[in-house]
Amino acid sequence: MSRHATQGEFTTLGEIVTRTGGVIQTGPFGSQLHASDYTLLGTPLIMPVNLGDNEVIEAGISRVGDKDARRLRRHALRKGDIVFSRRGDVGRRSIIRAEQTGWLCGTGCLAARFGTRLSEVNSEYVAHYLGSWPAQTWLQDNAVGGTMPNLNTAILSALPVHLPARADQDAVVAVLEDAQATVEHINILIAKKQAIRQALMQQLLTGRTRLPGYREEWTTSPLKDFLPLQRGFDLPNSQVVKGPYPVVYSNGIARYHVKAMVKGPGVVTGRSGTIGRVHLVEEDYWPHNTSLWVTSFERMDVTFAYYFLTHLGLERFASGSGVPTFNRNDAHSFEITVPSDRAEQRAIAEVLSAADEEVGILRRRLEKARSVKRGMMQELLTGRTRLPVQGEGGE
Repeated sequence: MSRHATQGEFTTLGEIVTRTGGVIQTGPFGSQLHASDYTLLGTPLIMPVNLGDNEVIEAGISRVGDKDARRLRRHALRKGDIVFSRRGDVGRRSIIRAEQTGWLCGTGCLAARFGTRLSEVNSEYVAHYLGSWPAQTWLQDNAVGGTMPNLNTAILSALPVHLPARADQDAVVAVLEDAQATVEHINILIAKKQAIRQALMQQLLTGRTRLPGYREEWTTSPLKDFLPLQRGFDLPNSQVVKGPYPVVYSNGIARYHVKAMVKGPGVVTGRSGTIGRVHLVEEDYWPHNTSLWVTSFERMDVTFAYYFLTHLGLERFASGSGVPTFNRNDAHSFEITVPSDRAEQRAIAEVLSAADEEVGILRRRLEKARSVKRGMMQELLTGRTRLPVQGEGGE
């Protein structure tokens, strides 16, 4: 990379799209497309929920039949078009890939539909630029609406864009695509490790697979005999005094207090609100009254208990139609089967902890890769750093 002012121009998204012979337009309104029009098979319809970071999330995507696809053909997309969320998280956008050509821009979206005059414009560069800090900040600042931010074609058209020469655009895209490929590769590794971890939990925590050297029969008894649960302690937010001890709420640690109520390590789960999540707390802590904490580990290793309750699925004991509440009586009477030998419990916990550590290492790699990409975007898309371009002397 070379560090000097980049060549190019400051223009707007609307001018760039117009230059290519394209248009910025709103997706079909609700009056044009109803939920009753959706089909199991047919042409995919890209909605705000399907927008990722320059990718289309296909899981659960809606579709329409051939008749509706023809009726909505003015909303058909081509490779290089960029689809935006029109309301809510207005920074979300996805670029259309070749295999998504012909898909439809859906309700609640806007589309920058590029034309065919692309000698000066690489739409992938534009899509990357729209994810940069200057563009994202501008969108947030200029969206209209107090409660929920909204975009329209006029706002999107006025979005400032720094557009360097086409060769520079291509060079930036190549580097950022390589960085994104690294991110995607690590995501795949994480998914594989998580699948292995889940399979290990299923096998080891149910006794379907036994670790070498352990043959003692497992014991069946009500949950309360192994892991008695007790409601946490009241602590209004106004009375929290910043200190070293974590306050564990139903959804995890949210504050730190000057006093602890329970010696760690411990296991905590949600009593109201968030049901099913289990938290392993290494140090002394304060279990909040929105949580339940395990009062005794006389018959079960604490780390094994954490994995066992996670796998058990405590959300099954939720009750209430409004804010869900944990039914402790049902949970306490639920029969479980666990190793009688604490050494076997600890051995299982060690295997699962090792699997978690492998996932943790990959997550740290992922965050580093994302940070590297963000840094590249900041340098390359703002013109602070310019890449060597073939044919330029001295580069």
